[in-house]
Amino acid sequence: MAEIVLVHGAWSDGSAWLEVIPALHRQGHRVRAAHLPMTSLADDIAEVRREITTFGGPVVLAGHSYGGAVISGAAKDNPQVNALAYFAAYVPDEGENVPSLNSKFPDSPGNDAMVFREDGWSSIDPDRFHYGFAADVAPERAAALASVQRRARAECFAVPAGPGAWHDLPTAYAVSTEDRILHPDLQRWLAERAGADCVELAASHYSLLSQPEAVATVIDKIATRGE
Repeated sequence: MAEIVLVHGAWSDGSAWLEVIPALHRQGHRVRAAHLPMTSLADDIAEVRREITTFGGPVVLAGHSYGGAVISGAAKDNPQVNALAYFAAYVPDEGENVPSLNSKFPDSPGNDAMVFREDGWSSIDPDRFHYGFAADVAPERAAALASVQRRARAECFAVPAGPGAWHDLPTAYAVSTEDRILHPDLQRWLAERAGADCVELAASHYSLLSQPEAVATVIDKIATRGE
């Protein structure tokens, strides 16, 4: 049995993992899903560190999308964290941010779904949510996700990351091969650089919803390695 903290991406909340959590419970794991404030990368890292302390033993962190940057920071120099799992996620090294990583590969076709406002907040165009983020999820489900999305401060993506804990911990990565937000080749590049145990899922950006059993299996395997 492992103790696991799940970290969602931008414009979402902990409910993004609702399909994955029962699968992890069936495997015997204890699970918490963080709810990030999405006001800054530092604030989000601090929230995950608080969630880690709700467990008494070693913890596996799993991050989706922007949540990958968060778990990379939250695990650094934290002796309680023993493994990391990334799902269609950013895995920054020191000094990198989301835009600098995205610039390494061509623009993804769903990028126009993201709306950045002058007041510093960002969101997803509801009419583009299904196409960009969750093309393999039922349209009704995607529409509901678009309706309950949360805003994120643009500075979350712009602030350079600190040193990444993935240098020092067992790491897994699941590439979403049909991703229209985070280029699949960038995902492969990040996984290779991190020396991660890598699998590929024929999934949209939201593999958490379309392939929850496969996601849970990736977490279960890296949790075993971290023991």
